[in-house]
Amino acid sequence: MGWRVCPRCGTLQPQPAAVPLAPGATIDTGESRIVIDARLGEGGMGVVWRGWIFHAPGTSRANEPPLPIALKVLTTQARAQAELRALFAHEAEAMRNLSHPNVVRFYALVDRGDDVAIAMEYVDGDTLSDVIARHVARARLAGPGGLPGLPFLRAWHYFQQILGALAGMHALGFVHRDIKPSNVLVRRDGVVKLTDLGIAQLASDPPVERDPNVMTPGTGAYMSREQVLGMPLDGRSDLYSAGIVLYEMLSGRTPFDPEVRGEFLVRHDQVETPPPPIRAFVPQAPPVLDALFARALAKDPSQRFATAIEMGEAFRQALGIAESPEWRAQAEIAHAAAVPATGNEAPARAQRMATLRDFLVDRYRTAKMQL
Repeated sequence: MGWRVCPRCGTLQPQPAAVPLAPGATIDTGESRIVIDARLGEGGMGVVWRGWIFHAPGTSRANEPPLPIALKVLTTQARAQAELRALFAHEAEAMRNLSHPNVVRFYALVDRGDDVAIAMEYVDGDTLSDVIARHVARARLAGPGGLPGLPFLRAWHYFQQILGALAGMHALGFVHRDIKPSNVLVRRDGVVKLTDLGIAQLASDPPVERDPNVMTPGTGAYMSREQVLGMPLDGRSDLYSAGIVLYEMLSGRTPFDPEVRGEFLVRHDQVETPPPPIRAFVPQAPPVLDALFARALAKDPSQRFATAIEMGEAFRQALGIAESPEWRAQAEIAHAAAVPATGNEAPARAQRMATLRDFLVDRYRTAKMQL
């Protein structure tokens, strides 16, 4: 039996031995209780469970209804590696610092000794990679002449939300470093949630000396040249990756196919090889898209778009899509995050940000019904 500090009275209280995680198991975090519901899946580092979080009586959130959550739990093998435990804690801290409607919300970091877990927002939907795969399959069944990927308007619906999340992250100094369709969740109501901040970092962090025999963390098909080479990164690296995600949404494939080339050669392509023009795969696309993708996927970061909002505005206009209130709201949130209010302005700014977040969710739900 261990001991824990009561969050309300500060006294030491006995803590019973941890119960193995399974449907019906309960985790007491002090401020709340988490009840495990069902197993959702497993990855290289962890197992994901669906559960519910109940807030304890006497806390500031006691009157809130139970919330569905996803509980990401480190595997036994990962827990034994100090580097992976540190990455896990880093992911929790990055999520804690971000509050954007298009980033998965953080609830709690749970460390029971035998189990280390992150409780986060449960997203009922699919990954963007699943969405793309469905559209590609439909295009193949339809035969030649149609779009090979997503319709332009639907791709923009998802892309602007990814860019909004990145604009908010970059305003706070974070670089995600692993933007790809499998790290983008699409709720059934059309709201996009960026997830998996395990290798996110602050752009101001000093560069880490890299072992030349170990590949840089990330996914080769979406990595910028500077990320492959282990160079210092800023938000323009994420924008490169986002450009590849849009390229894949429209064409049904990435510029450099890892299934054909392999991970090592794809990383080499990211460093040396110009991407094929998008119109080679999507002849229906307006010619200006070739120039925009050439800029978005430039090897030199200084030749790319400087910000997520600038990038989105260029593609929105090229696709002939009218400006919308939700897109303007994304820009306002990013600007407010970059210039936080102080003193007497802080409460009004916080209220304005909360209003904008609610507005975005409502607008994207409505837009989904019109697609």
